[in-house]
Amino acid sequence: MIRFFNKDIKFNLEKKLVLKKWIKTVVEQYGCKVGDINVILCNDPYILEINQQFLSHDYYTDIITFDYSEENVINGELYISIDTVKENAIEYGQDFPDELHRVIIHGALHLCGLDDHNEEDIKEMREAENSALELLATLL
Repeated sequence: MIRFFNKDIKFNLEKKLVLKKWIKTVVEQYGCKVGDINVILCNDPYILEINQQFLSHDYYTDIITFDYSEENVINGELYISIDTVKENAIEYGQDFPDELHRVIIHGALHLCGLDDHNEEDIKEMREAENSALELLATLL
């Protein structure tokens, strides 16, 4: 089950049912099944606290993914800073919803086993994100 939560922010995520279907479809394309995926939308101070407490990183980020998957059943938590996503959308010249969707699917792809620690991995991740965003465009 895919669930969306707000933590320390007031934010209305639109088209949740479509987003759930989209995430499920993308996850299944990687031979995985959706277990429990919690998407927690938060602000910069909250994600900084998570980053410091669990990863010993002292900086803001757009997403932190905690993977609790077992074999091919995808379970995890995606903490997404709406503040940073908004800033990144401006910096990269993207519409906010498009950037938010990219970040959401980025986290889901991590749960499917994709990584982004080197140039080759980053390229594969970007291609997977772009493919997933093309699919979302057909569902909206």
